[in-house]
Amino acid sequence: MSPETIAATVVAQKRPQGRTEARARAARNHKLKVLGARVLLLAVLLGAWETLARTEAIDAFYFSMPSKVWDQIVQWTLHGTPQGSLGEQIAYTLYEALLGWIVGVTAGVVLGIVLGRVRFLADVLGPFVKVLNALPRIVLAPVFVIWFGLGPASKVASAVVLVFFPVFFNAFQGAREVDRNLVANARILGASGRQVTLQVVIPAATSWIFTSLHVSFGFALIGAIVGEYIGADRGIGLLVSASQGSFNTAGVYAAMAILAVVALLAEGLLTFLEKRLFRWKPAAPGER
Repeated sequence: MSPETIAATVVAQKRPQGRTEARARAARNHKLKVLGARVLLLAVLLGAWETLARTEAIDAFYFSMPSKVWDQIVQWTLHGTPQGSLGEQIAYTLYEALLGWIVGVTAGVVLGIVLGRVRFLADVLGPFVKVLNALPRIVLAPVFVIWFGLGPASKVASAVVLVFFPVFFNAFQGAREVDRNLVANARILGASGRQVTLQVVIPAATSWIFTSLHVSFGFALIGAIVGEYIGADRGIGLLVSASQGSFNTAGVYAAMAILAVVALLAEGLLTFLEKRLFRWKPAAPGER
């Protein structure tokens, strides 16, 4: 082999590696730009809010200001809240939301897959599910407080009813959208109905299910917070209620800011798990 041929071969081998490195650099630069734009937008919004409140363009009594909200968070962190330490309130709300999320997701996935696979059950139960989904489920929170008391059970129930339906409909649709050829081939190979469900349908519907998980944890937090707002002895929702009752606007916004951070952390964790589970999937054009 001549030296020219060897050099051409080496160059050809380096080109794909160079393209991969270039795409990786472009992806990193894009992420940094997006992060910078987000930080800048947040800084502008907070700065405008602070400026409007200090110049009395808006009433600080009703709208508060970021500096007071930050002071409230620091005070709760260092000195605790009237109901106990801030960490205890966050942990209590997270416990209720997480338990309600797990129960709601499990029930939604199981029932969605079953109804997606068994047409007779879907035809029978479909109208009832649609009617229940049309109900304003948030108004059930006071009913759950009456049924289960001021403890965590009523908040978990509120979280469950909010989480169940988005997960159910995604799981149901995912089970219905499975490639019929895959199911037919599995049956030809001798797979039982149970094996088809576990090894073909559920893996194929996983993308649909994970899509609903991103929003369902936020719903679980909403259910727990609303339940605590109506009646509780601990939790972030109780902080909102107590702050509102004492006309402490900064306390209301501080509790909301804490919830936003918790929701963002949960979203980041779900995104990380999804990427780990779906490493085999090709990245979307915007994610490369």
